[in-house]
Amino acid sequence: MVERTSKFLLIVAVSVCFMLILYQYVGPGLSLGSPSGRSYSEELDLFPTPDPHYVKKYYFPVRELERELAFDMKGEDVIVFLHIQKTGGTTFGRHLVQNVRLEVPCDCRPGQKKCTCYRPNRRETWLFSRFSTGWSCGLHADWTELTNCVPGVLERRESAAAKAPR
Repeated sequence: MVERTSKFLLIVAVSVCFMLILYQYVGPGLSLGSPSGRSYSEELDLFPTPDPHYVKKYYFPVRELERELAFDMKGEDVIVFLHIQKTGGTTFGRHLVQNVRLEVPCDCRPGQKKCTCYRPNRRETWLFSRFSTGWSCGLHADWTELTNCVPGVLERRESAAAKAPR
């Protein structure tokens, strides 16, 4: 009899613990109301007023963030891909040269990391990234280095392509 009672108490204790854990994980997602009468999202607002010590360093107007640019691959436009470490840039850069459906897909040869991405009907590149041009501007070039380096590299590549026999 004592054995049955202890098993029953054990089952009740485990059930109560399970219900408490379940309530902690599932309860916050449900709108069960709160004791203070405010909504759950209002209670989560840690900083209801702006922090007076926070200084906004960069201001991006909404119209700038939502603007649309037309990219003309057949024209003179070039996409310069700024690779930033530890942000998934390697995966995205590889995706640009291997998986994007284009009129003239990038030519990626097995065993090479670099792919040639030419414009339709011309031997000029439309993409400036480490997967299409290599480390032309140095290892992990930042915005300033790319701004100073890209025009010269593109001019050298175009002049070399113009001199090469077809």
